[in-house]
Amino acid sequence: MSAIVASHLHRRFGQVEAVVDLSLAVEDGEIYGLIGPDGAGKTTTLRMLAAVLKPTGGTATVAGYDVVRQSERLRRLVGYMPQHFSLYGDLSVMENLTFFADIFGVRGRERRERIERLLHFAQLEAFTGRAAAHLSGGMKKKLALACCLIHRPQVLLLDEPTNGVDPVSRREFWDILGDLHLEGVTILVTTPYMDEAERCNQVGLMHAGRIIRQGAPAELRSLTPGVMLAVYTPHLLQAEAVLPEAPGYLAHQVYGDRVHVFLQEEHADPSRLQEFLRARDIVVQLVRRDTPRLEEAFVHLMSRES
Repeated sequence: MSAIVASHLHRRFGQVEAVVDLSLAVEDGEIYGLIGPDGAGKTTTLRMLAAVLKPTGGTATVAGYDVVRQSERLRRLVGYMPQHFSLYGDLSVMENLTFFADIFGVRGRERRERIERLLHFAQLEAFTGRAAAHLSGGMKKKLALACCLIHRPQVLLLDEPTNGVDPVSRREFWDILGDLHLEGVTILVTTPYMDEAERCNQVGLMHAGRIIRQGAPAELRSLTPGVMLAVYTPHLLQAEAVLPEAPGYLAHQVYGDRVHVFLQEEHADPSRLQEFLRARDIVVQLVRRDTPRLEEAFVHLMSRES
């Protein structure tokens, strides 16, 4: 069963088409990652699914409820975390949780048990009296998530929830999402980070308001052209300049101390590419076959749209 279904969703702001003919389905208990460049329409899509913004056209249901006709019922079953910090900075961690419990009618023993569990879940037990404005970036994100979870939503809509936080906090946040996933919560998350997209069951790539491709991460990785060889060399600039002349060359991308080179299958021999580079006075430490990352698939698919 699909927890989220969007069919030909459309949103226009004046003459600007922010979302165009968008269709997707997220199954119960899945993590669906929506990725794409700034301005692709990811935030607008989430706002429509959260019943914060009405579509210009098309239809969508979340947790079985229509986002336009049944928006009030839908909001009781959805947790929506916008991209920017939306809590009350002058309220403490505990006061924010209590405030959101009041909004959703969570009272009595149930309220105490949920708040206690969420504080432990988000590792905020030692900070209950601290003002939200004085929390670190990672703690603010975890508090915002805890407030989204106070009413036990069936569906979570998260807009770039880890943007701007440190790598340790990002990992901790995704550990929490992993636990929620195991509990059966459906999660739709937008993210600029490819390593986070790899942790999703399904990924949709947005460009200019449209989803241009969607599928499992492994399926999307397989869309990169040819065979990828990783070339380790201290002469990255020189290698990058001559690689387009290599037999069977398709594309390349530089990553730190190496270049990922895509070649046609019949030319994807590491030893031959190594000889090609050394013949041009380029020191090569290692050439080996490697598996493309989701980032390479993303760049390839985006290049076809431009």
